[in-house]
Amino acid sequence: MVTITGKRTLTNAKRLIVKVGSSLLVSPTSLEYRQNWMNALAQDIAKIRAGGCEVVLVSSGAVALGKQQYQPKTTRPKLEDIQALAAIGQVRLAGAWAAAFAPFELSVGQVLLTLDDTENRRRWLNSSSTLRALLQMSVVPLINENDSVASDEIRYGDNDRLAARTAQMVGADVLVLLSDVDGLYASDPCIHENARHLPLVEHITPKIEQMAGGSAGALGSGGMVTKIMAARIAGFAGCATIIANGEPMSPLSALMAGAKNTLFLPQIKPAQARKNWIAGALQPKGEITIDAGAAAALSKGASLLAAGITKVDGNFERGEVVSIQGPNRIVLARGITSYDVAELQKIQGLQSDDIHLVLGYAARKAVIHRDNLMVMSEGNTDDAES
Repeated sequence: MVTITGKRTLTNAKRLIVKVGSSLLVSPTSLEYRQNWMNALAQDIAKIRAGGCEVVLVSSGAVALGKQQYQPKTTRPKLEDIQALAAIGQVRLAGAWAAAFAPFELSVGQVLLTLDDTENRRRWLNSSSTLRALLQMSVVPLINENDSVASDEIRYGDNDRLAARTAQMVGADVLVLLSDVDGLYASDPCIHENARHLPLVEHITPKIEQMAGGSAGALGSGGMVTKIMAARIAGFAGCATIIANGEPMSPLSALMAGAKNTLFLPQIKPAQARKNWIAGALQPKGEITIDAGAAAALSKGASLLAAGITKVDGNFERGEVVSIQGPNRIVLARGITSYDVAELQKIQGLQSDDIHLVLGYAARKAVIHRDNLMVMSEGNTDDAES
């Protein structure tokens, strides 16, 4: 039997989220960012990308760097002061990461997200599309919470859960939370010298949650509690989570070499998580009827193109779930549409290259991409009308 470990899971990753906390990026004494450490992590990420794995970087540190450049006049600054510090520090943070990746000929694309961007369906879709586009461009997405506009009521407050939501957005299979600890212990290792380290967590139970304890550090806003919450979110999206010590140079290389960590197993596979959501989590907002040729193509795993559509009904926006029926009116699939109902009614039956002539703007080739499609029945198209 093959032993499941963080090392093996990371080695086999195809799409990876790496989250870095403020305590790793910024010196607690000088409040300066640790450029050498960032350079080493950038080199780690470059090596992983060279092996065929896409990487998204979630990085804290903007507020801490803002404080270094512009010291607040009070030890308890107001919310608007913290937001201003985040705006100042975010520029420095993005610049430092750009410099770290430059020697490896890698560009970074900054994406600042708020709670609404991950909870509101339309904004979630737009954010997901942007991140996937950056990955297709071979750019490293650099993500942070948009602390300059987020208030206490509408913010995550920690990047652990934001990283887990990002994993959902891009369909990642592994989330690595780099911290100042090397994983989860049965009791606090700072208090109990012989505390038992847990290398593997198959299910997050109430007992596991009780082990978290602890709170945020001096620079960070998260703790083991938020990491457990992140692992739960990621797990139900089919993504494994690894909590590892990020303080040494080249922490991902250390993980690959077998450094101590805690691996949280996903509860389902990433593709199945998305398919399950499409198939049952939402009620279809409309219905698309397709011809026999398109029905046969869907059964073989193809995307749905406008050319195969014969009729569009309902009231739906881009990003909503619709049902797809064949010419014999048997429901074949459900999927997330790339167009709204008005657009589809204009382009149904058209070849992909002609869509922009009708809509007047650059079109998406697939009406429903195969990754956003759940085939439920192949139907019977042998005697169907075309």
